[in-house]
Amino acid sequence: MSLQSVRDFFVSRQLDLPIIELEVSTATVALAAEAHGVEPGRIAKTLSFRLGDGRAILLVASGDARIDNRKFKDAFGKGRMMDADDVVRMTGHPVGGVCPFGLAEPLPVYLDASLRKYDEVLPAAGAVHSAVRISPEQIAAVTDGQWVDVCQPA
Repeated sequence: MSLQSVRDFFVSRQLDLPIIELEVSTATVALAAEAHGVEPGRIAKTLSFRLGDGRAILLVASGDARIDNRKFKDAFGKGRMMDADDVVRMTGHPVGGVCPFGLAEPLPVYLDASLRKYDEVLPAAGAVHSAVRISPEQIAAVTDGQWVDVCQPA
């Protein structure tokens, strides 16, 4: 279902982006980087947050980036990571396969500036063994994502 929702999302936007499906888990940045033979920074991790006002958002960041609490608070106010049940319910994707594509519910997508140093990144594609190769700019374009600077440099 989750992989299919990503495929459907790509078709609906006329994107010819093949989904890479592997036999091994890519559920963590380290596993994904090893499986795809890339540096961890090229893995585009999608983090799910619940903000203090109740809104849910997705933040896509470089795999080696860490949230800077001050920058995050300045950009969004208070926030906390969503629990796994909420992540699955709102995105339709399992933890480890969360991506900003083919979401179960419409969620605002933000992209951290840490992605901009790469011409191509690999976000998951709705499953813990999937990914897609895409430019950060294309992620922003197809998700109506907004750029923010809320992470510490690696």
